[in-house]
Amino acid sequence: MSTLALLGIGAGSIALLLLLIVRWKVHAFVAMMLVSLLVALATGMPTGDIIGTLVAGMGGTLGSVAILVALGAMLGRMIEVSGGAASLANRFTQLLGPNRVPMALTASALVLAIPVFFDVGFIILVPIVYGFCKAAGVNPVKFGLPVAGIMLATHVVVPPHPGIVGGAAIVQGDIGWITLIGLGICIPLAVLAQYVSGWLNRKGYAMLPATAEQFAAFGSSEESAASAKRQTPGVGTVLALILIPLLLIMGGTTGATVLPKGDALRNLLGFIGSPIFALMVAVGLAMFLLGRQQGWSRDRTNAVMESALPPAATVILVTGAGGVFAKVLTASGIGVALSQSLAATQLPLILLAFCMALALRAAQGSATVAIITTCGLLSDAITGGGYSPVQVALLTVATGFGALGLSHVNDSGFWIVTRYLGLSVGDGLRTWTVLTTVLGLAGFAFTALLWVAVA
Repeated sequence: MSTLALLGIGAGSIALLLLLIVRWKVHAFVAMMLVSLLVALATGMPTGDIIGTLVAGMGGTLGSVAILVALGAMLGRMIEVSGGAASLANRFTQLLGPNRVPMALTASALVLAIPVFFDVGFIILVPIVYGFCKAAGVNPVKFGLPVAGIMLATHVVVPPHPGIVGGAAIVQGDIGWITLIGLGICIPLAVLAQYVSGWLNRKGYAMLPATAEQFAAFGSSEESAASAKRQTPGVGTVLALILIPLLLIMGGTTGATVLPKGDALRNLLGFIGSPIFALMVAVGLAMFLLGRQQGWSRDRTNAVMESALPPAATVILVTGAGGVFAKVLTASGIGVALSQSLAATQLPLILLAFCMALALRAAQGSATVAIITTCGLLSDAITGGGYSPVQVALLTVATGFGALGLSHVNDSGFWIVTRYLGLSVGDGLRTWTVLTTVLGLAGFAFTALLWVAVA
C-alpha cells in the first residue's frame, strides 16, 4: 500500500476516533478498540494476525502501566481518606504565613498532585480553599484557580499518572528521566500559575448561585465540629510517602547515567529505583504509617485500598486501548509512513509532538487519550530516530504539555473546576481555558530549551 494511502487511513482513523468519542459519546476504550480493528482491516493486515496484534498491544502497554497506575491510585487514596491533604495544606500555610496563602495552597497542590489524580486531588483541596477564602473574604476562584492549574500540569507530565506513563511505555521512555524533567518544570510553572491567575482575577467574576449557596454554608458549626474531631497524619508523614518513591526513582536514574553497565551498585540502584518497586515501598509504608496513625484495622486498610481500584480500572483500560491503537499503527505500516513523511518535512519532532497532542486535547477533551494517541502516531519516529534516553523523555514530556492546554467544555476537568469555583461557562473559558493553555505553552518552552541544551 502506498505511503499516501497509509497516511490517509491514519488521518481517517483519528477523525473517526474523535467522532466516536466527541460526537457519538462512545466510551474511549470501546472507540479505540473499534478503530484499531478497522485500521487493521483497512490496511490489509492478514486476518490471522489481527487479534494477536490487538492482544500484543494491550499486553505490552498494560505490563508496565497497570501496576503503576494501581499502586499510585492506592497511595493517593490512603492519603486522601486519612486527611493528609488538609494536613499538608495547613502546614504549608503556617510555614509561608497567612499573607502567602495562595502560594502555600499552590505549593501543597503541586506536592499532592504527584500521587493523586487531578480531579480527586482538586476535590480534596476544595474545602481547604473554601476555608481560606472565607477567612480572607475573597471569591474561591482567587485561590482555587492556581491550585487547579498546577495540579493538572503535574497530572499530565509526572508519573505515575496514566497518560504520561502510557505514553512512555509506547515510545520506550525512561520513567526516571520523565519524572525528573516533568517535576523540575512544574516547579516554575507553579510560580507562573500564581501570576497568571492573579492577572486573570484582576476583575471579579459573579459566582454561580448554587456555588454561592454552597460557599455560604461552608464552615457550619456541625461541619467544623466534625473536622475538629478528625485525626489527620502529620505533614512529615505525607511528604515522606510522596518523596520516598521519587527519591528511589531518581537514584536509579542517576545510577544508570553515571555508573558503567554491569556495575553492582548500578544494578542495585536500578532495582530499588524501578518505579514499580518504589511505589510498592510507598504503599507498604502508607499501610503501616497511615493505618497505625488512623487506627485502621487490616480490613479497613484493605477496603480503603480497594476503593481506589474501580476508578483506576477504567483509566487502565483506556490506556491499554491506546497501546492497542499504537501497536496497530506500527504493525500496519502507518507509523513508518508517518515517520518518513515527517523526516521529509524537516519539522522539529518535539514541536510536532506538542502540536498534535494539543490538537487532540482540544478536539476530544481527554489529556490521557491525547498523550497516548500522539505517542502512538510518533512511536516509530521516536524509537527509530536514534535519540538518547533524555531526548526521548523530553519528547514525551512535550507531548504531555501539549495535552495540558485548551481545556474547555468537552473536558470533565473543566466542569469540575468551574462548578466548585462558581464560574459560568463563559468565565471558565476566560480563566481556566486560558490558564491551562498558558501553562502548556510555558511548559513546552521550558522543555524545548532543555532539548536545545542536550542536542
